[in-house]
Amino acid sequence: MEAPRLDRALSSPSSPCEEVIKNLSLEAIQLCDRDGNKSQDSGIAEMEELPVPHNIKISNITCDSFKISWEMDSKSKDRITHYFIDLNKKENKNSNKFKHKDVPTKLVAKAVPLPMTVRGHWFLSPRTEYTVAVQTASKQVDGDYVVSEWSEIIEFCTADYSKVHLTQLLEKAEVISGRMLKFSVFYRNQHKEYFDSIREHHGSAMQPSVKDNSGSHGSPISGKLEGIFFSCSTEFNTGKPPQDSPYGRYRFEIAAEKLFNPNTNLYFGDFYCMYTAYHYVILVLAPEGSPGDEFCKQRLPQLNSKDNKFLTCTEEDGVLVYHHAQDVILEVIYTDPVDLSLGTVAEITGHQLMSLSTANAKKDPSCKTCNISVGR
Repeated sequence: MEAPRLDRALSSPSSPCEEVIKNLSLEAIQLCDRDGNKSQDSGIAEMEELPVPHNIKISNITCDSFKISWEMDSKSKDRITHYFIDLNKKENKNSNKFKHKDVPTKLVAKAVPLPMTVRGHWFLSPRTEYTVAVQTASKQVDGDYVVSEWSEIIEFCTADYSKVHLTQLLEKAEVISGRMLKFSVFYRNQHKEYFDSIREHHGSAMQPSVKDNSGSHGSPISGKLEGIFFSCSTEFNTGKPPQDSPYGRYRFEIAAEKLFNPNTNLYFGDFYCMYTAYHYVILVLAPEGSPGDEFCKQRLPQLNSKDNKFLTCTEEDGVLVYHHAQDVILEVIYTDPVDLSLGTVAEITGHQLMSLSTANAKKDPSCKTCNISVGR
């Protein structure tokens, strides 16, 4: 039997879901804080003995929902009419001090069988730490509430986007991907010191590193997937890589077939923008059967290498031919080491456009083109 859902934020009476959820009640009340202090006009009666929730358990955590249950003494249990849930983002010492403080979310539900599902993308974000505490309450005939003491405070963290959520992002990205342009090389720009270090300390093999936190906050590859970033975009008028780059004046170029061939699997990783008109799509190339391939199979939507809207590898007259989407900027992650001897390193003639760097860039949460309704 599916657990009842708690889909309403007391602090957000004008939230997107205005319909009344069965077995739930949204009350215009002001709750006690966790220390039991009440506002003079709170409408909550003097404290009477109601069972205090304890041994709280959080389960079935997703990027925008969780199930909650607890234990309580049987004494006065039959008088409980409602549950009050105090949900707050855990304070982050490194958070932006100029950002508005998140408003605590107070939830109220009729006393339904546990566990109860709490769901709501307007107050739950993916991969975010929260604290939660619970009260039991008894609504009186005059509208006042008798409440228990608050339970202990527990902590939990919401999950990453699932394949279902990533597929929604994928479908949004397909809408704006544009026509396909032919290309022949992948390339990677860095400073001269980077390539010197690769030769001196890594036997000339570029090593995968953990992806930074740029892009969607709920992306399962951020901070977890190891790989090497490559680009493949070309200039429309020349069909060749652009001579400008935000990442360094030295460029490693490698024939596309060295990284992308019938023995390589292709995955969709993310779709985002950085408060700009242009959008980025992150794709992952993983040699079949490699650790990176196993990681992606469990978490990312796999694309048909011959037929998709972003990056294709097809065969024409016995030769592999490659195309990339024109209207999005592709960031391609290759999950295995790449030896410099497989390509060439040379200095570019253009500029280093630092403003285009996506290192740890945060996604624009207000963009309707690249956001889905499950947090940002």
